[in-house]
Amino acid sequence: MNTQTSSFSYLEPSDIRLSKVRLLHHSAALADVPGAVTKALSPLCDKLRPGMRIAITAGSRGIRNMDIILRTVAEYVSSRGASPFVIPAMGSHGGATAQGQKELLAGYGITEASVRAPIISSMEVVQIGTTPGEPHIPVFMDKNAWESDGVIVVNRVKPHTDFHGTHESGVVKMMTIGLGKHRQALEIHRHGSAGLRDYIPEVSRVVAASGRILGALGIVEDGYDNTSIVRFAQGMEIFDMDRELLVTARENIPRLPFDDLDLLIVDEIGKNYSGTNLDTNVIGRIAVADETDGKPFCRVIVALSLSEKSHGNALGVGLADVVTERLRSRIDWKATYENVITSGFLKRGFLPVVQETDRDAVRTGIRGLGRAATAHDIRLARIRNTLRLDEIWVSDALKTKFSAEDFVDKKTTDIPLSFDENGIIMPF
Repeated sequence: MNTQTSSFSYLEPSDIRLSKVRLLHHSAALADVPGAVTKALSPLCDKLRPGMRIAITAGSRGIRNMDIILRTVAEYVSSRGASPFVIPAMGSHGGATAQGQKELLAGYGITEASVRAPIISSMEVVQIGTTPGEPHIPVFMDKNAWESDGVIVVNRVKPHTDFHGTHESGVVKMMTIGLGKHRQALEIHRHGSAGLRDYIPEVSRVVAASGRILGALGIVEDGYDNTSIVRFAQGMEIFDMDRELLVTARENIPRLPFDDLDLLIVDEIGKNYSGTNLDTNVIGRIAVADETDGKPFCRVIVALSLSEKSHGNALGVGLADVVTERLRSRIDWKATYENVITSGFLKRGFLPVVQETDRDAVRTGIRGLGRAATAHDIRLARIRNTLRLDEIWVSDALKTKFSAEDFVDKKTTDIPLSFDENGIIMPF
């Protein structure tokens, strides 16, 4: 009887050659952000009076120039003789604790020194009403905001990572889950994605009609996350502004120029990049029942690290397939689970396959493709995070989509996917 000995090996990461390319996005940065904010706030001139205590909202996202914007709003309020203070306006983030939410703001550079106003953090809320339609949803507001003489809502407007609708992530949502804190988040999220899409506007209308909202400052960023638009609205016009800015923001959002990928390597995930750590509008995955995935289709996603600014909150880690031990070791499961369970989207809190090093994680990702990929046909892209998409690495199979001027330089063209002696991927 004849016997044969055969060997089999998977494609090794070091066999894959990558090139760094530039992606062009909409660019329209404001030259004078403080000046634009001050001009936008002019309708408040006659509404602010000496002695008034004015609350200003600050959310849980890493937003470019937010410390400058909040300081400018606070200075405008002070210039009218009123006393501004900042409140952390976020649901379950920061572990759903007052101290945790204040620390979260500090991680984004938002401190009493930077905004030149007190930061009053509390999880205490008061019920200010109930939505008129079925189901009747109780409406809550941060107690300090409710007891103030008025609230200025400040937030970036952009597509949401959980659902798509007329109002997504913006000032309308800030008036609901932001001002309503953890209590309101629980009320909204228990209705799933429908609660976010359909009930946030209803709750916000009750908030807007309360007489406590002086107005809302909406921010839109360009494709390089530079502050591009600041616009102010009052009363029910807030809803028109939020809807219109969302259309612009949706056009500006940077995306990967591919319909499908075999392997997406994300160097770092983080709450400072997206509320879900991995922006679902970039990776194409949403992991929410009744919501449809978008593009690109990614067979396998490998995430290598968790940002320090996430403070251990790894909500959305379940959107990846493989992570490293260094990422897993940074996870604060208490903070993560509070955010995940409040959202109701439990799959996003699942722990993916964990591998010791970056090299091991990428190798496992290749083995998990479900096809015999080669160095020439694997459709692989590597990104810093889901917010920074100005430069990315692409494999040979993706290079044909780009022209010569898209490549950064010869030193970063057609080079092996490399790791150091500890198996950590080489710098971007």
